[in-house]
Amino acid sequence: MGKRQGEHVKVGCIGLGDIAQKAYLPVLGALPGLDLHLQTRTPATLDRVADALRVPAGQRHPTLDSLLAQDLDAAFVHAPTTAHPEIVTRLLDAGVPTYVDKPLGYELADSRRLVALAEQRNVSLAVGFNRRYAPGYAQCADHPRELILMQKNRIGLPEEPRTMILDDFIHVVDTLRFLVPGPVDDVTVRARLRDGLLHHVVLQLAGDGFTALGVMNRLSGSAEEILEVSGQDTKRQVVNLAEVIDHKGQPTVRRRGDWVPVARQRGIEQAVLAFLDAVRAGRVLSARDALATHELCERVVHAVRQRSAAA
Repeated sequence: MGKRQGEHVKVGCIGLGDIAQKAYLPVLGALPGLDLHLQTRTPATLDRVADALRVPAGQRHPTLDSLLAQDLDAAFVHAPTTAHPEIVTRLLDAGVPTYVDKPLGYELADSRRLVALAEQRNVSLAVGFNRRYAPGYAQCADHPRELILMQKNRIGLPEEPRTMILDDFIHVVDTLRFLVPGPVDDVTVRARLRDGLLHHVVLQLAGDGFTALGVMNRLSGSAEEILEVSGQDTKRQVVNLAEVIDHKGQPTVRRRGDWVPVARQRGIEQAVLAFLDAVRAGRVLSARDALATHELCERVVHAVRQRSAAA
């Protein structure tokens, strides 16, 4: 059943770290008709964040048990990835529509189990692939896409392969899956691994009439994110999710407006609103497509480890 017009929605936010404070809580805290409940095991953080958002004492929870006793309409999970499987399991078992930061879990078996549980319980499960909602990237879905190239690079951050791929490269994998114009019939992975740490990884997806390349370099000398889609002698480039450059002869540049919030530029605000709209309407959201991204990430992890073993 959906919520009646004007009826408040009771929403829990679990985990009050950087991503919650910078991206999600500014959106949730500003929405009308929403009763926000916060949960973290760190009392000082709970009070500091709740004070800033003017969340009443009765809506501050030091334990998940206390939060679940509130008969929530929906929940957002921003706890560390290692805690996702346990938290999401409890929410789904309680029948709470759940939005969880990517990834669902580090292990594919956990992700599959959570998606199956959501379907068994007939409860919404959404994964925070916000780039699908980012205006610059959404506009690329309307552009000819014979060749897709996405780079998401960092400075001085080589990392253990599974952690890097599931926590960060997963955004590249999902964006490529979102933008490819047809079925993928070829998957190729290249990587540089040194002393157990992944320096860079390249994923190629190919199908009839298109090729998509995803690149992450953790020793690139620059923190940047660049997406390019091209075809039919035109190209659209999106730089750091903020600047859209159309190339057809002379380039045309469109920059993010000075007053556009970062959460809207990055698609987080739109993802939150889409999830809450479904909750209010009583529509059940499936995480099956998000699971396909996790499965492709697992193929990347496996390919990287194979290359390491062969080295």
